[in-house]
Amino acid sequence: MSITDSRHRPLVVGIGGTTREASSTERALAFALRGAEQAGARTRLFGGTFLHSLPHYAPENGTLTDAQRELIEAVRAADAVIIGTPGYHGGVSGLVKNALDTLEELRADARPYLDGRAVGCIVTAYGWQATGSVLASLRSIVHALRGWPTPFGAGINTLETRFESAHQCSDAKVVEQLFTVGQQAAQFALAFDAQRAASQAGDARAIAAGAGAARNEDRLSVAV
Repeated sequence: MSITDSRHRPLVVGIGGTTREASSTERALAFALRGAEQAGARTRLFGGTFLHSLPHYAPENGTLTDAQRELIEAVRAADAVIIGTPGYHGGVSGLVKNALDTLEELRADARPYLDGRAVGCIVTAYGWQATGSVLASLRSIVHALRGWPTPFGAGINTLETRFESAHQCSDAKVVEQLFTVGQQAAQFALAFDAQRAASQAGDARAIAAGAGAARNEDRLSVAV
């Protein structure tokens, strides 16, 4: 079954970018989201400008800004997430990490944090050294948030690859990689949703069967 065959179109939320407008990271993330859309998903992007508007997450404050609540509610509703970060000094950027820290507010949900969600991972860096190490670090963060990193993650060397515009990239292979990240996130969302629906249907049948057995026992006891 394809996503377009399903009554439910998964929502894929993208989180990423830098403080610089039209950054390579945000443009790469947008390509991945288009890959998810091609697979039939709905998408929503929280780019660098939005992430820069988030205050430092401080759980002891007990209050949230409108921007924080908007991010939290979007991820709560999401079936999958794609995260794009630049590699800064061998690690995930503070801007992206702060957004992910804000998801601590999902800890008490029925699906806490990123539980039950595929998470595509994208790293951009000016050189190859940081792409691999930061991609591994980002996957570790996703695991800590109980998410499922997609099998394919994209590491992009911006020393060699240029994003001339939101719809133009100098390397067709990079575009293919980014589309793969988005497609895998959307496809996992459909598969997980189908599995969950089948599980719920099985539970409902088991409850109905148990109720039927109880009624039969009642009839037998009355007959005796």
